[in-house]
Amino acid sequence: MTLILGRKRGMTQLFTDDGTVTGVTVVEAGPCVVTQVKTKEREGYDAIQLGYEDVADKRVAKPRVGHCSKAGVATKRFLREDRLAAPADKKVGDTVQVDVFQVGDVVDVIGTSKGRGFAGTIKRHGFNRGPETHGCMNVRDPGSLASKRIGKVVKGKRLAGHYGNERCTSKNLAVVKVDPARNLIYLRGSVAGPNNGFVEVQAARTGLKQKKAGS
Repeated sequence: MTLILGRKRGMTQLFTDDGTVTGVTVVEAGPCVVTQVKTKEREGYDAIQLGYEDVADKRVAKPRVGHCSKAGVATKRFLREDRLAAPADKKVGDTVQVDVFQVGDVVDVIGTSKGRGFAGTIKRHGFNRGPETHGCMNVRDPGSLASKRIGKVVKGKRLAGHYGNERCTSKNLAVVKVDPARNLIYLRGSVAGPNNGFVEVQAARTGLKQKKAGS
């Protein structure tokens, strides 16, 4: 398994034996239940679907209630899929615990950033503001948008708009500590999203970049 689901519980610090302090994010991960096993013959690829956190049937859509009922498990609030390179060695109803990751592993964590509503270009994209003296009327405005040559605003122009509430991936975070008794995993660095927000912890896809010789 290369994936486990959980909730971000917050940040704290851990001290090593030599006194070095490390800022870590605490994620309460699992136990997750296998709600579906996909095969290359039936769906076209091998994958396992995991469910996390029981929820009352009235709190979710009826298709999910039926899906979990068919699998013979309690209705889950959070479902995600882990695509595999080979046929799965687990079956529906099996449990995945936090001990699938060990200290020293490198993982990617996917979360949803905090929503900040409508924001201007300075807050949203880091634009510079204009001068506040000599009669300048363009302090926090974005300035000119279109070109005389084309006479319209090009697609993809960075403008004011909804900021946050987006899927974000924090890559290559090291696993500092694993606590199977409390289903906790401690990850070096920060993770997108608010405390108690859902996250996906998966094995790193890109890996750490190696330094060139002589650099």
